[in-house]
Amino acid sequence: MPSLPPLGHGLLFLFLFALLLRTALSGGGNDELKALMELKSSLDPESRFLTSWRSEGDPCGGDFEGVACNERGEVTNISLQGRRLAGSISPAVVRLRSLTGLYLHYNSISREIPREIANLTRLADLYLNVNNLSGRIPAEIGDMDELQVLQLSYNKLTGSIPTKLGLLKKLTVLALQSNNLNGAIPASLGDLSELTWLDLSFNKLFGSVPVKLAQLSRLTLLDVRNNSLSGNVPSGNIFFSPRMGASLELCNGQLMLTDRAKDSLRRIASPLISLEYSHGWDPLADKRSGVGFSQEVSQSFRFNLEEVDSATQHFSEVNLLGKKNSFVATYKGILRDGCAVAVKRINKMSCKSEESEFLKGLNMLTMLRHRNLVGLRGFCYSRGRGECFLVYDFVSNGSLSQYLDVKDDENNKVLDWPTRVSIIRGIAKGIEYLHCNGANKPSLFHQNLSSEKVLIDSHFEPLLSGWGLHKLLTEDVVFSSLKESAAMGYLAPEYTTTGRFSEKSDVYAFGVIMLQILTGKKKVNHLWLEVESGRFEDLIDEKLKGNYSMPEAARLTRIALLCAADAPSRRPAIEEVVQEL
Repeated sequence: MPSLPPLGHGLLFLFLFALLLRTALSGGGNDELKALMELKSSLDPESRFLTSWRSEGDPCGGDFEGVACNERGEVTNISLQGRRLAGSISPAVVRLRSLTGLYLHYNSISREIPREIANLTRLADLYLNVNNLSGRIPAEIGDMDELQVLQLSYNKLTGSIPTKLGLLKKLTVLALQSNNLNGAIPASLGDLSELTWLDLSFNKLFGSVPVKLAQLSRLTLLDVRNNSLSGNVPSGNIFFSPRMGASLELCNGQLMLTDRAKDSLRRIASPLISLEYSHGWDPLADKRSGVGFSQEVSQSFRFNLEEVDSATQHFSEVNLLGKKNSFVATYKGILRDGCAVAVKRINKMSCKSEESEFLKGLNMLTMLRHRNLVGLRGFCYSRGRGECFLVYDFVSNGSLSQYLDVKDDENNKVLDWPTRVSIIRGIAKGIEYLHCNGANKPSLFHQNLSSEKVLIDSHFEPLLSGWGLHKLLTEDVVFSSLKESAAMGYLAPEYTTTGRFSEKSDVYAFGVIMLQILTGKKKVNHLWLEVESGRFEDLIDEKLKGNYSMPEAARLTRIALLCAADAPSRRPAIEEVVQEL
């Protein structure tokens, strides 16, 4: 066989080099694939949520949800926040050597943080907050030279804060709040020259605040509330203006101000702690408002911003339940106790301008409790953010409107006859409760009843939402929401001439909702003539396929017709309707 010319040798060499390089890369990729599959089995042991992670898939080809790679085909980012993961973190994660971001927050991950995680030398962001992690913070984390954000808050971590964390020269955020950490605050944290955010609140730390923390020029927030700290807070530009000429003292983790200092602090904002977090809802702590909440009510109904932000994953779009306009949006949230809530986020400009009026409205809302009303858990207000928040119980089966105009392929959303009758009765009882004037509650008109405002729980019980909002919102915002109700036919005719609501206005809207439930349709205005002619059997939802009581349908149709009469005098009181039902 003749020898290859020099050019042939060069081509052969290039071919063999490319083959070896490809083999090496595929070997590395194969190792990362194995590491990801081990991580999946530990984070999601029942394979319920990471279903896109499969051994035959390509992590860098878009097959693995939440995984991102660089141009060399190396895994650099894992984003699995809020995926309901309930396993643990496998040490296999350290085989992803190019990882720069690991985001596992807002899950239920338990057990200890593996010490091997410190071998991820390129990691810049480590988010493990809002989980069930236990054990100590591995001191080895202090060897992660590239780490910029360390989020370990809202877990069950114990032991002391490792002194070695002071070696993280690039760290900008250290959040350890709401754990069971004890011991003293390490003075080494004062060596973190890039630190802008340090939250150590709600732990069991004791001793004094290190003087070196006052010398961190970039630090904008230091929160040490709810610990057992003592002594003086060291003076420095980051804590308060030197011209205050006074000291702040810590007693049992609470800020204690000398009488030289109190008036000055009211005028000079101190970034030592977020003051609106310390009271939760700051106007309620202001005695000058002149509106009294009892101590029991104020404590049990007040949420702080931290709780609301954490519950909604900082109002992530993933949790958005509905947004009708630019004033009000509703988000799903999970509280630390695992309870699901709906958080109504209201632009401050939409709230009543008189704080006393707003507080009176809130005071009224906290008094109302009924099995057919959505439960109000609490509220929060932020002057700094210009927003207020109402926190309600989450209702799992959506609104009644989702069960109207059901398509043929949505049989699971077709309500049977007994359920429809039960929903009608429940709505009537909820309205009756609002209208009644008892010893412990005032009378209240809903003013904006619709199928959207009737929520359906897991037992298909109806719960009225939106009640009392007109007591909190400005007139123009309330009016804008009424325009939609008018377009859908819920607004009583007399409102256009009087501009006033009464109990009969709610009864009218209830009559329209009754017809919607009976017909299974959202638009029922064109059906009045058929209802009045007595041909009710043609109106009952055909998807029931005749499975309903004819006498009961006739009686309910007659009640709906009376409730939705044009003249208020012809409509029955809601108490009469409940008795009839």
